[in-house]
Parts: sequence; C-alpha cells; structure tokens
Amino acid sequence: MKLLIHGRNLDVTPAIRDYTETKLTRAINHFEGIVKEADVHLSVARNPRVPQQIAEVTMFANGTVIRAQERSDNLYASIDLVASKLSRQLTRYKDRLLERQQGPVHRSARDEEAGAATLPLPGASLTDGKEPVTPSRGVRRKYFAMPPMSLDDALHQLDVIDHDFYVFRDADTNQIQVVYRRNHGGFGVIQPRES
Repeated sequence: MKLLIHGRNLDVTPAIRDYTETKLTRAINHFEGIVKEADVHLSVARNPRVPQQIAEVTMFANGTVIRAQERSDNLYASIDLVASKLSRQLTRYKDRLLERQQGPVHRSARDEEAGAATLPLPGASLTDGKEPVTPSRGVRRKYFAMPPMSLDDALHQLDVIDHDFYVFRDADTNQIQVVYRRNHGGFGVIQPRES
C-alpha cells in the first residue's frame, strides 16, 4: 500500500510518521488486497486557545474513495480514532462487496452488542466539554471524475466517504445529481428539473 503523510502547521517527525504507519497498517491489515493508496493529512489548529489536532485519511480501494476525519486534543489520539473509524468503514465496504457476490451478509449477535456498547449513555450530552469553533471562510475546490452510476451505488459511496451528501452522474439520465442524508432519517435526492 502506498502511504502519503502530510503535515499542516506541524512538522511530521519520524515518531509521528512511524506511529501513523503502524496504526493505519493495523487498521487495514485484513483489507490489504483492497486498499491501494492512502493519503494522510495531519494538522494542528493555529489558534492556541483551541487545542485541536486533526487526522484526516483518504483511502483509495478498488476505485472507491473511503474517507475519515477525527479531531481531539492530542494528535496521537486523533490518529487512533481515525484508524478505528477506517477499519469500521472498510468492514462495511467489504461486507457490501460480499453481499453483491453472495447475497446478504448476516452479523452475529456479538457484533451487534459491540456496536451498542459504543453508544453514549442515556442523558449524556454529546457536546460536554467541547467549545464551538468558527470555520475559516476560505473556499476549497475539488475536482474528481464522475463516472455514471446508479442511485444504489451512490448511496453506497455516501456510506463510505463519511459526508452528508454525495454528488454523482446518474447512469440512466447522464445528469448530475446529489444524494444526501435527511436529518430525520432516510435519504434524499436533488436532481435538475427539465425547463
């Protein structure tokens, strides 16, 4: 696997590089044949009042982009969190591939209990101990190929990229469409109207 590690507002020391390589290698150990390349961006917030250190990883697995981002007060903790998240996303991706080939994949009761154990306690707030951060006003442009795909494929891509929306070219109409997660569950599709 090709691994690129970049630092923003920090020097990537050999210790950080080795730790990142070790954690990501362990996270994708079972998916070695699937993942071809990983691009890692490690960054530290410029504002000293906001101790925020971010690990963002974009992986390319058989033409599919799998992306995860985590932030915490400690860069090593952020790397641990993003490696764990990537492992879960790769498991979902692999299950989806197996489901297409062999039919539905059934999870064991042990896997479901483990998933329930990571939920927050009832009555606990998700924002405890966190302060709001104002985002920068910069505009970031991204360019990528848009091969035609079905709505089901676009929903699958939405699952693995860890975003609220996914822009794709519909295979039937060849038009650009957007699939997104609705706040109260389910998905929505935005498509152009014929004039």
